[in-house]
Amino acid sequence: MIILFTIITFFSTLAGGLFALRFKDKLHLVLGFSAGAVIGTVFFELLPESLSLGIKYISRDFILVLTGVGFFIYMLLDKMSLLHSSTKDKHTHNHGDIGAGSLSLHSFFDGIAIGLSFQISKPIGIIIALAVIVHDFSDGLNTVSIVLKNKGDSNRAFKWLLVDSIAPVIGVVSTQFFILSPQAFVIVLSLFSGFFLYIGASDLLPESQFEHPSLLTTFITIAGAATIYMATHILAT
Repeated sequence: MIILFTIITFFSTLAGGLFALRFKDKLHLVLGFSAGAVIGTVFFELLPESLSLGIKYISRDFILVLTGVGFFIYMLLDKMSLLHSSTKDKHTHNHGDIGAGSLSLHSFFDGIAIGLSFQISKPIGIIIALAVIVHDFSDGLNTVSIVLKNKGDSNRAFKWLLVDSIAPVIGVVSTQFFILSPQAFVIVLSLFSGFFLYIGASDLLPESQFEHPSLLTTFITIAGAATIYMATHILAT
């Protein structure tokens, strides 16, 4: 059964990215949805999961500190890519690659979450897998959106989409060879909360409103967050 869920995660991510490529002329709406989805992932999935798991091993305050550290690490990576770029276009491409790479790494840990949850029990594995599959559609959409937003072309976006799609598959397979300690998993989730908060709030959200500020874009952003909420709270119960 875990093999079936692994295959579905690949196609769910791919479908989300292809959707973004198909409607890239409406990129501001796609970016708005992506911003809501990324920020929703932080508040409705990554951070609550970090607090829930981490309270057994480390303090809540330290988890929040790690989230802040993740935010500023990503900010530094963003600014460093600017300082080491000779042109604005090169910087935006680097920024898009950093964002897409971070999202792909998150997808890799999605796969690890599926693999480890099935090690705990089959019912828990199914619940986690279903939640991941639903929000992997948004992962694919987000990956394409951030590349296109940073002046990457469709080919560049599609290459990153393939990386993001295969990442959870590799994550599931990797759990057959090692076991990530609960403490390490909590640290990773906390840092990624900060990464995604920066991507959503400081990058995607302002960009979605830059040229097309409207209530529609705002509602689309809320819809993106609501989609993640449903995936992580309603479908997973």
